[in-house]
Amino acid sequence: MDSAPRLILASASPRRRELLNQIGVLFTTDSADIDETPSSGEQPADYVERMALQKAQAVAARHPDALVLGSDTSVICDNAILGKPADQQQGVEMLMRLSGRSHQVITAVALVAGERQQTIRVTTDVRFRTLSAEECRRYWQTGEPADKAGGYGIQGLAAVFIERIEGSYSAVVGLPLAETAALLADVGFPIWQRVEG
Repeated sequence: MDSAPRLILASASPRRRELLNQIGVLFTTDSADIDETPSSGEQPADYVERMALQKAQAVAARHPDALVLGSDTSVICDNAILGKPADQQQGVEMLMRLSGRSHQVITAVALVAGERQQTIRVTTDVRFRTLSAEECRRYWQTGEPADKAGGYGIQGLAAVFIERIEGSYSAVVGLPLAETAALLADVGFPIWQRVEG
């Protein structure tokens, strides 16, 4: 295993670190500082893929002998990207927009290994129950939604808003595990290296 390249997660997200740890992958982290502004006319799915790849490429430029995994997640409603809310008003507006209906969460993962680059994209449908403005304000006051795309975290307190999902739960959290494991397997990088029992 000493001759195998090391894996770097191009992310500062604690949720992505937890997910990779969950499948026993040995890795280090190095976050990418890139411009995350959508291009004019760019479709949400294309944007998410571009962000994942640019994050991986930026970190790979600093670590050319490593495998670099980049990821990006966006919440999409009415074909619009709902980013991280700037303040309580925007956070409540986002949640009310999602209330009582389905939206999509798109997560892209990119793996850069030298000249080789692979990307995958996973779309999950998430349905919210009907929310009141008051509970959206109370949720904002917990502090949880401030750094979350779409203004909520499915793995946290907002779990009570979710009626159902169709697709990958881990992709909504930030990293689709089955697809990520397949990308790693494709380049010969093992999972289950760190298994607690």
